[in-house]
Amino acid sequence: HRPLSNVLNNRKKHTATENTSFMANVFRGSLRTSQVFPYPDVLSLAQKELTQSLTGPFERFFLEINDAARNDANAKIDDAVLTSLWELGAFGLQVPTSFGGLGLNNTQYGRLCAIVGANDLGLGITIGAHQSIGFKGILLYGTPEQKEKYLPKLASENVYAAFALTEPSSGSDAGSIRSRAIKSDDNKYYVLNGSKIWISNGGIAEIMTVFAKTEQIDLKTGIKNDKVTAFIVERSFGGVTSGPPEKKMGIKASNTAEVYFENVKIPIKNILGKEGDGFKVAMNILNNGRFGMGATLSGTMKKCIEIASSHANSRVQFGQSLKKYGSIQEKIAKMNILQYATESMAFTISQNMDTGSQDYHLEAAISKIYASESAWYVCDEAIQILGGMGYMVDAGLERILRDLRIFRIFEGTNDILRLFIALTGIQYAGSHLKELQQAFKNPSANLGLIFKEASKRAATTVGLGGTDLSFCVVEELHPYAKKTAHCIDLFGQSVEELLLRYNKNIVTEQVLLTRLANAAIDIYSMVVTQSRSSRALQLNFPTAQHELNMTKALTIQASERVIKNLKAITSRRQLALNEKMSIIADTVFENDGVYTTGVIDQQ
Repeated sequence: HRPLSNVLNNRKKHTATENTSFMANVFRGSLRTSQVFPYPDVLSLAQKELTQSLTGPFERFFLEINDAARNDANAKIDDAVLTSLWELGAFGLQVPTSFGGLGLNNTQYGRLCAIVGANDLGLGITIGAHQSIGFKGILLYGTPEQKEKYLPKLASENVYAAFALTEPSSGSDAGSIRSRAIKSDDNKYYVLNGSKIWISNGGIAEIMTVFAKTEQIDLKTGIKNDKVTAFIVERSFGGVTSGPPEKKMGIKASNTAEVYFENVKIPIKNILGKEGDGFKVAMNILNNGRFGMGATLSGTMKKCIEIASSHANSRVQFGQSLKKYGSIQEKIAKMNILQYATESMAFTISQNMDTGSQDYHLEAAISKIYASESAWYVCDEAIQILGGMGYMVDAGLERILRDLRIFRIFEGTNDILRLFIALTGIQYAGSHLKELQQAFKNPSANLGLIFKEASKRAATTVGLGGTDLSFCVVEELHPYAKKTAHCIDLFGQSVEELLLRYNKNIVTEQVLLTRLANAAIDIYSMVVTQSRSSRALQLNFPTAQHELNMTKALTIQASERVIKNLKAITSRRQLALNEKMSIIADTVFENDGVYTTGVIDQQ
């Protein structure tokens, strides 16, 4: 695993202009709109009809067969319920039909995820751990032989999969894993020893994607290095055992267990991807599946809003309907805005992925953070609107709140993902600056690049504005697009200033990086909602005005946060405050907790 300090050093061979990611280009103060404007619409009529034909059976399953409260109370899903899920095809949604799956693309998968999220997140983890990460590596990296052998079982033969990466010594730092696989003298297999913790489906999975350190020899230098390799491991290989199900705060219905590997013989043919490329395989599996969290949690938020709205419509307090109170209206409005933005992000990303784009990792990380934090807020506010009723088990919201807490932690903690967003974006911006520096070494041959950049910077500096989004949105949103464009200009300038001030040392400025990531998240939320609501108006949807109103409100709030965060990045006062916070934290750590004199303990 490469430490954070190496992110800037990992220079890509291609030029900065090849990346089509909207947010990657925003980091360099540039505009590349193909991923976000107009709002994507990639499904064919046949694909839309297929998706619609599946939504009914999925919704009926949750209405007539599944009992989320029972699953939670029993900390397991009944076998009969799981059998019905297999019969629905829920465990092979994205497996090609030739291997027994439903052959859905990412957008179709996301639509069904939203139904799952609205009904039972614990059950959703069982499904997601199986296919979103469990056997996703086989779909992405599997050889034809591996796909032929494993995908039919995993899609329709009641065989569960798991993704085994996390270890006691490695949480977010995947590179510090200690499980080790040693190649046999005859080069026919690896022998794996080690353990993994907190593995979803760990106690029920028969097939696992497992990551372990392996010794690799550099063919050029002959130097031996430890690198992570990914393996497809069958429980039937022998030596694979599981601990008891973990007792958890939420998602209790899902199986979470420790998995042990003792002298497990893995055939060489079960290497997933290339030897030594395991970290890359793991990160791409996680990146590829993150959009699904946004789709799932958009459904969860929708359910919470329905419960809160129904209560506010019927509840009367102090002689007036709850829905008439301004504080309740503000809560409901913000909850809906967050749901709208979360859904808009998830399906922007999924549809870009379905067009074959590979440049979505920044946006997927943004979507994961935004969805998990928004869903927590929405559920918490729904409970507040219901008052004491919301605190009771029968309302169903307390279970959802417990279930939601894990989403800010797993598949990359939000704290680490914020650093990933900032450092990955800065890396791209830095490579562009290097390109400019190279151009100035031979200016006569690179006048086009130099003049283009100079004119853009001059326009921004004198206040003319280098970015224009008005051509991307409907006329009603022009003032809001202007606010967003201003934020993009400020963002690019801030990134450049950070690079010039800190250079490679920027990796140590985590507070600044977090503020930068927060600004990036807000910019993306403005763009995707402006794009989606513009489409709604252009297609004359009955919801268009409501969508425009939510977009306007979001843009006003998000643009103010962007400006505040970017100003804080360069503010001397804020830097001084950051230093004080570090001193306070160090004092607390030195004393293993609160370090104050009690109010009544004074002499």
